[in-house]
This record gives sequence, C-alpha cells and structure tokens, in this order.
Amino acid sequence: MFQLSDREFADLKSQIVISSRGGLRRANPYAFTGQGVAMLSSVLRSKRAVQVDIQIMRAFVRLRQMLFSQADLARKQKHESKNRGAHGSKKEN
Repeated sequence: MFQLSDREFADLKSQIVISSRGGLRRANPYAFTGQGVAMLSSVLRSKRAVQVDIQIMRAFVRLRQMLFSQADLARKQKHESKNRGAHGSKKEN
C-alpha cells in the first residue's frame, strides 16, 4: 500500500467526479498494488472479502494485459513507420 502523491491525486480528481477540495480530505488517499491486494487476501477471510479480492485481482490482470497490448501496438507502429518512405509508401529493398 502506498499514498498517492499530490500530482497523482490531482490527476485522479481530474479523471473522475471528485470535488476540487476532495471531499474535505486532509491527506492524499492510499492505494494498493497488485501484490498488496494478494497480501490483504491472506488476512481477510470472510466470504465477501474473498470475492472482492478475486474481482480486484482480475482487474489488475486486465489492466496489465491492456498495458502490454498498448506497448506492443506502439512497437509495431514504430517499426512500420521506419519501413515507410517520406511519402508513406513502403521502402523498396
């Protein structure tokens, strides 16, 4: 678990509907890493806690998959742009 920086909290507020004062929040909120959620599941043992933990872990997996997919697309695009000439057509070898 870690505390969000001022910049991270400002970015979060700009992306979702949170009042500019952060609901009278005096300190920046905390967030969990994927490993932190896994560790939390070893402490919380209720049936509901286990179900919530599973859903959170699935969300982390989907997020990682999306990030890897975006990185792969960026690499492919960069490779394609290197293979194109000044006018956008494929380079002749």
